[in-house]
Amino acid sequence: MLFGLIDRTTRAASLKSSLDQSVERSRGIADRVSKATLQNGDGFALEAKAGTAQATANPVNVEDEMVALADEQLRVLATSRLLEKTYTSLRSAIKGGNS
Repeated sequence: MLFGLIDRTTRAASLKSSLDQSVERSRGIADRVSKATLQNGDGFALEAKAGTAQATANPVNVEDEMVALADEQLRVLATSRLLEKTYTSLRSAIKGGNS
């Protein structure tokens, strides 16, 4: 068995890594948006009183976060299509290209 064949001959590993990073960024954006809708608090935490540092720290601009989320969705779509083409070309090379 040829170990590492896919990683040495294609960009599959870097594309998969990019997808993982994009998922983490999307989760971060979703977390910030959800906290913004709860007035910067966690769903299970007690509400912060007005005027405390927790209530006024780092206000979230929901519009900017939604733009960032749309950008991440485009990146995921493009990366997944590149990964699909990489696997398709690898499959074609393994089969002999005449299939």
